[in-house]
Amino acid sequence: MTDAETGNGNGEFALIDRLLKPLAANTPAALGLTDDAAVLSPTPGKDLILAKDAMVAGVHFLEDDAPEDVARKLLRVNLSDLAAMGAAPVGYLVASFWPEKLPSNWIEGFAAGLEKDQNEFGIGLLGGDTVRTPGPLSLSLTAVGEVTAGQALRRNGAAEGDLIVVSGTIGDGALGLLALKGALVGLDEDLQKKLIDRYHLPQPRLALGKLLTGKATACIDISDGPLADIGHICDESRLGAEIEWERMPLSDAARAALDGDARLRETVLTGGDDYELAFTLPLAKKDLLDKLSGEVGIPLTVIGKMTAGEGVRVFREDGTEITLQTRGWQHF
Repeated sequence: MTDAETGNGNGEFALIDRLLKPLAANTPAALGLTDDAAVLSPTPGKDLILAKDAMVAGVHFLEDDAPEDVARKLLRVNLSDLAAMGAAPVGYLVASFWPEKLPSNWIEGFAAGLEKDQNEFGIGLLGGDTVRTPGPLSLSLTAVGEVTAGQALRRNGAAEGDLIVVSGTIGDGALGLLALKGALVGLDEDLQKKLIDRYHLPQPRLALGKLLTGKATACIDISDGPLADIGHICDESRLGAEIEWERMPLSDAARAALDGDARLRETVLTGGDDYELAFTLPLAKKDLLDKLSGEVGIPLTVIGKMTAGEGVRVFREDGTEITLQTRGWQHF
């Protein structure tokens, strides 16, 4: 029988009482984590939005990543899915599969990371489960949000001629992972740190997502790379897309990395882990972008347009097409 089953100081219920119940203290729907499920009463005129992502050590985060960072990224990538639907977060559920030899201070750090970010985003824990496993460390989180009834942003509403717009800067997450692995030799240490921070702590664009409801025709968050994710909009909207490489918004750190190795362009286009929003907007509404950008305080950049056909093609400024070896992260 494992510690998680015995009820001792490091057992499942002791950990729940000490580390998880405080996370639910200000969330009435959680019922103090004393029952088998939470009770949510949907707001009249609102649709509930549910999103789930999982993370596995050695696949989605590095074994030596700080537990606080792992927790915050786990929560944020799910909040990013809510943002892509235009939803406001309500709460979350988390399932944790702890290896037998995982130190208790790792779990404490994980809980502290959740507490920090749930305070930042104004949500609370609704429930979940904790179990022991021979490994690897695995985590799953379900985010719950709400949006005005019938107004959820989808991937299937883009029209031919719509502009393709992205928020923030692209490529930092994937380049940050390379920096963590020591693969950006020669890049200034401070710039590497900025890229690593973007990889560890993405910024879910919740405010932007809410503003895009009723305006954007399709939306997705960039988790698997801009080409792969814009490709999902293409698939669901039964269209193609043309992207202009020179329009891709890059941070100073990403530009410095590409100046040192032009081959990293493919990493920017296909790497993922940015969690920015990519959305389509009718050409007639292009003038909205400056207003929206000002309201959320982040740049919004037109990088291309939706076209007839299928698939995503990338072009240089001179009109020649860029050939890529991959199209983005594949889970299988």
